[in-house]
Amino acid sequence: MTRTHLPGIIAMAAIVVASNILVQFLFGQWLTWGAFTYPLAFFVTDIMNRVYGASAARRVVMVGFVVGLACSLVGTQIMGEFGPLVTLRVAIGSAVAFLAAQMIDVSIFAALRGGTWWRAPLVSTLIGSSIDTALFFTIAFSTSLSFLHPATNVSWASEPLPLLGAGPVVPLWVSLAVADWAVKLSIALVALIPFRIVTARLMRSA
Repeated sequence: MTRTHLPGIIAMAAIVVASNILVQFLFGQWLTWGAFTYPLAFFVTDIMNRVYGASAARRVVMVGFVVGLACSLVGTQIMGEFGPLVTLRVAIGSAVAFLAAQMIDVSIFAALRGGTWWRAPLVSTLIGSSIDTALFFTIAFSTSLSFLHPATNVSWASEPLPLLGAGPVVPLWVSLAVADWAVKLSIALVALIPFRIVTARLMRSA
């Protein structure tokens, strides 16, 4: 880890902390404000990968993982109206999803880095984001995984409702996952422009 990696480390840590705070605040019926900051973690990972390589990107991911664990630990100790702000299942889901998705993102990016400039960040982020969403919401809220922590009450997340208020009837957590996934994909597309600008400037100054 060198001093040149410090901006990436700070950015990743800030995104993880901000997302853990903002996830407590609702945005509409299906999202939280954290849904709009968390996808930026993929943006930082991909910039580090493009400019400094996969090894540096993995180090930054590990920093984000450790910071995320610390945030979850703090959250489990803060009591809200309905119990701890962060339940054990949410903590497990968050940690597993972040580490798996980010590491897969790094590997896919590295495999595609020699192609057209937009292919590696777009494909790696789309796949990583999809894995992240699937792992987190399934681990945190699916009744099939209630054995992870039987004391955690996730019955509210299994309430049958129309998908996003208009589709087929599914558990509530599926609508939450679909909305979260849609935001991630949208940000992945929009982020291609600043990705191109930032990486070009960093590579010129490197």
